[in-house]
Amino acid sequence: MNKLLLPYQKNGFTLRNRMVMAPMTRSRAIDNIPNDLMAEYYGQRNGAGLIITEGTAPLAAGLGYPRIPGIFTTEQINGWKKVTRAVHKADSRIFLQLMHTGRIGHIDNLPNGARLVGPSAIKASGQIATDTKGMQDHSEPVALTTEEIRKLIDGYVTAANNAIAAGFDGVEIHAANGYLPEQFLNPNVNDREDEYGGNIVNRSRFVVTIAEKIAAAIGKEKTGIRISPFSTLGDLQPYAEEEVRATYGYLAAEMNRIGVTYIHISTNANSLEKGLLAVVRSGFSGTFIYCNGLTPAAAGDVLESGTADLVAFGRSFLANPDFVTRVATDAPLNQPDFQTLYTSGEKGYTDYPVL
Repeated sequence: MNKLLLPYQKNGFTLRNRMVMAPMTRSRAIDNIPNDLMAEYYGQRNGAGLIITEGTAPLAAGLGYPRIPGIFTTEQINGWKKVTRAVHKADSRIFLQLMHTGRIGHIDNLPNGARLVGPSAIKASGQIATDTKGMQDHSEPVALTTEEIRKLIDGYVTAANNAIAAGFDGVEIHAANGYLPEQFLNPNVNDREDEYGGNIVNRSRFVVTIAEKIAAAIGKEKTGIRISPFSTLGDLQPYAEEEVRATYGYLAAEMNRIGVTYIHISTNANSLEKGLLAVVRSGFSGTFIYCNGLTPAAAGDVLESGTADLVAFGRSFLANPDFVTRVATDAPLNQPDFQTLYTSGEKGYTDYPVL
């Protein structure tokens, strides 16, 4: 486990330790604006070498869930400045995760005038929480036009620039968990016939272009990406194993070509059993972050084996503001309160005890 606590450096990417706080939606951004409570939450957890924020909408149409933050207004930028200052006090680094929910959402969660959009007009099954009507079926998305896709990509770039203005050290493109970029990647959700649909290269074009343009705008050393091969979150139906491997092998090679600083992979049993981890790892020479519900001991083994360069923890950081200290001293861990994951106040958010 001691390797978790060692400093990390690769290609100019330097961290105080190898423990990453994984992105976790917490739904505390009232009116979609980061606030003092969020600054306290992230500041409490600034022992991590790298913090990746909760998913943050680059555009209004990406606000599929209630009370998730954005990064497209002056008020949001100013709110995030409180967060970055709190994290930087401890010499930790923080990346903003850019998350456009795409077809996963409900119109009641969007600002007036915003539309729920997706690569195709294919409605997701299942329900989503709203503050207006409780649990509701997902709204039907509007299929983006080719020109709208290009404008949306530019919106991602503007959001990345806004993140740097807010004091972030970089951004993570959320191309996992069934949200918009992964919706483009999945042939069961993307039935387009233009340059953003069809074969693997075309279906990957959306996320590859976003990565290219963000890296050019803010620097490749400030650009990361999260992927989740074989994921079925967000009503993503499985597709052929061979095509999944080819898709993510191509994507890893393209991220390597662009030179993004890291790939953050959220894995499941299918990814491990089918060797997908090795496929992605072999095609990418930058920093590799592994996230899979690890205990500190298991995470240490991952680092020792060379499977990954850094390891990310979600619930452990959620329930333990001083998680790094607890790992260093082999102290017991608090358990998360699942009833307060997505409520709006400090309970279950900033009130977890420290040693």
